[in-house]
Amino acid sequence: MTNKLVLIDGNSITYRAFFALPLLNNDKGVYTNAVYGFTTMLLRILEEQKPTHLLVAFDAGKTTFRHSTYKEYKGGRQKTPSELSEQFPLVRELLDAFNIRHYELENYEADDIIGTLSKQGQEKDFEVTVISGDKDMLQLVSKDVTVNVTKKGISEVEAYTPEYLLEKMEVTPEQIIELKALMGDSSDNIPGVPGVGQKTATKLLKQYETLDNLYEHLEEVSGKKLKENLTNHKEDAYMSRELATINCESPIEVSIDDLSYEGYSSQDVSSLFKDLGFQSLLNRIGAEETVEEIQEKMEEINFEIVDKVTEEMFTGDEALIIEMLSDSYHTAPIEGIGIANQEKAYFIPTEVAIESEVFKKWAEDAKSKKIVFDAKQSLVALLKKGIHLQGMHFDVLLASYLLDPSENNHDIPAIAHRMGIKSVLYDEEVYGKGAKMKVPGQEILADHLVRKTKALHLLQEKMEEELREHELYTLLKELEMPLALILAEMEHTGVLVDVPRLEEMGTELKRRLEEIEKEIYELAGEEFNINSPKQLGPILFEKLGLRIIKKTKTGYSTAADVLEQLEHDHEIIPKILLYRQLGKLQSTYIEGLLKVVDKESSKIHTRYNQALTQTGRLSSIEPNLQNIPIRIEEGRKIRHAFVPSEKDWILFAADYSQIELRVLAHIAKDEKLIAAFKSGQDIHTQTAMDVFHVKEEEVTSNMRRQAKAVNFGIVYGISDFGLSQNLGITRKEAKQFIERYFESYPGVKAYMDDIVQEAKHKGYVTTLMNRRRYLPEITSRNFNLRSFAERTAMNTPIQGTAADIIKKAMIDLREKLKDEKMQARMLLQVHDELILEAPKEELEKLKEIVPAMMENTVELSVPLKAEYAFGESWYDAK
Repeated sequence: MTNKLVLIDGNSITYRAFFALPLLNNDKGVYTNAVYGFTTMLLRILEEQKPTHLLVAFDAGKTTFRHSTYKEYKGGRQKTPSELSEQFPLVRELLDAFNIRHYELENYEADDIIGTLSKQGQEKDFEVTVISGDKDMLQLVSKDVTVNVTKKGISEVEAYTPEYLLEKMEVTPEQIIELKALMGDSSDNIPGVPGVGQKTATKLLKQYETLDNLYEHLEEVSGKKLKENLTNHKEDAYMSRELATINCESPIEVSIDDLSYEGYSSQDVSSLFKDLGFQSLLNRIGAEETVEEIQEKMEEINFEIVDKVTEEMFTGDEALIIEMLSDSYHTAPIEGIGIANQEKAYFIPTEVAIESEVFKKWAEDAKSKKIVFDAKQSLVALLKKGIHLQGMHFDVLLASYLLDPSENNHDIPAIAHRMGIKSVLYDEEVYGKGAKMKVPGQEILADHLVRKTKALHLLQEKMEEELREHELYTLLKELEMPLALILAEMEHTGVLVDVPRLEEMGTELKRRLEEIEKEIYELAGEEFNINSPKQLGPILFEKLGLRIIKKTKTGYSTAADVLEQLEHDHEIIPKILLYRQLGKLQSTYIEGLLKVVDKESSKIHTRYNQALTQTGRLSSIEPNLQNIPIRIEEGRKIRHAFVPSEKDWILFAADYSQIELRVLAHIAKDEKLIAAFKSGQDIHTQTAMDVFHVKEEEVTSNMRRQAKAVNFGIVYGISDFGLSQNLGITRKEAKQFIERYFESYPGVKAYMDDIVQEAKHKGYVTTLMNRRRYLPEITSRNFNLRSFAERTAMNTPIQGTAADIIKKAMIDLREKLKDEKMQARMLLQVHDELILEAPKEELEKLKEIVPAMMENTVELSVPLKAEYAFGESWYDAK
């Protein structure tokens, strides 16, 4: 069998993969697009080339022996984006998992390593394939060496043999360096001869064959300017040839015998793929065995599939899982129920459980302790079946989230594997993923579900210990778990939507869009597709002659930030921006809301993500009711459609006033900020007075607006650049604003500095209620990563504490409403705002109770302030 040597240019392929694919990151927030692209190409190489010997070569550093010839070699190259440079170690880790040798040599480039090994390969009668995105490698082509050059990013390659090279480029392999000598190479900053491009260089080489021969017959060259350039830049041409020549005698410390390739362990690779989030590639490496095959290899687990629920099944301390394959649990069916205690495990088919009075009695018994995964989902799922689940005393999902909120995968198998429990399969190994997802046979389903349920017992023990160690146990038991039950009730209750009113709004919005469309056509002088950048660009920048801000590969950029800069240049621009805003309202909010309204009840049941954000804030999805745009009147009007669910009831909304700034005053212990809040002074007016050095009566609305931007910007660690963009001022002015702010509030400046140092020391920051956020990037050598972590360190204690306060207020309010035996109930939480519905006769009591509960839920060094409104709709309650 012929020995097959494959040599891969690691730098070139990784670069190409990075720029060919959109930025992707895995659940840990690590960028992976270059690694993913590199991996897909590597798998294709292994499948198609079937190498017996294999090496990936990398550049060792920025300086090579070529720099001693020409200091400007590769000069002018843009700095490697940090999002790419941080992926090179991952590519090397990937190669290790594949058992592929990788190598770099100080002072030499990957090209030189590849050139030297390809020469050795030819001498040993190997069939050699070189893979790169760099056409410099074409000088290595021979009867035994094929160079595959990537094109279209990395999705295709062009295989160069001597014959194909001659046909395609009209030169021989030996002439590639002569070609570079004449035409240069801007990507490597090789000068070449001015005025000589590929066409001219090829023509000269077809006539004279070599650079030496060309200069021996220079007088014969036609064209005065060409001859002059060749004469004046002879030294540049010879130096360029030297720079472009691959050194095939590099002093490498690897030989072909070291590159023998025996293949890889799919187990090692699949483990890394799962870590990187490359689930879609698992079947490419033969890692997708059948579920039966995988389960056979695992330790056998004893359980019973029950057809009748009996009291003997419950000992009083069970783990319980309500298995649903979709996150959309308001509409998804329950596939089965898993119950496990320390001795036995059971799989209960859904109908068997739901129809059993014994199961219902146990589920609703608050004294029967239950370890659950996702108390909120479990409660909502069973409430739909008429069972009010109680007695949940430990939630593994919320515990995992509190222990590390930066982890995106908090399902049971992922948590179990992180905690060293390997007896559980990943859900997608059992159910498949995406379009391939399906419910397996009952035996497989039962085995998987019982394994997960049993894992809850082990996880509770390990997690409780860790929570106590990190002082997070109280946060779980007294804040997050009680809140989960409240959120479940809110989700189950839903909020009523006036569907005809929403449809009417849609019709009105459509009519308004048609009007704006006509106005845009009149201003443009023709009709075109306003939503098409390809059509809009030429109208704005060619026909109307507006200044070009930015270009893209496909033409002119018409992105929102570009159009905003042109807003005062032509009256068509504000109309296009409004058209886009209204179009988004129509599609995302009007049509989007109508799609998710329950047909029978006319209610929307949004779903709250309690274990998602790293600050502790809640988010809402399906639909996202926290994001309805209210800056334009048309957006605010959508709230008209949210109405009380009972006759003679009202909606009551209460929200915290400037809670994050009040938290900042407390945490920073800034005396001036504290005094301003205690006196009831408008904080933005106070800041304007301090920053602009004026009296209260001299503060203009514009000054207050700028002060407001500074106040809220400070909370997010805003830079002078960010503030200048927000306010449309110069960076210098923005810098002065920030400096004057810190002069006025030195306690805030001290807090910002101290919290960053504390984060560097501890590796995390905490809220007042001890919620943690880990910041591993705070000591990164990468400026961008480190800066983001520093801003996060400043903001998280503030935003996270504000989130904790409203969560606690919800718990206190729920208890108060229950104690007072009121019918009022919470419907929605939108960041700092709570929306309730209640009978009109409870209004006076609500006015008293709701602000009191919100303002007194915690004690800070400044007063908390809650403002309320009420009315026939959510719009009226604002």
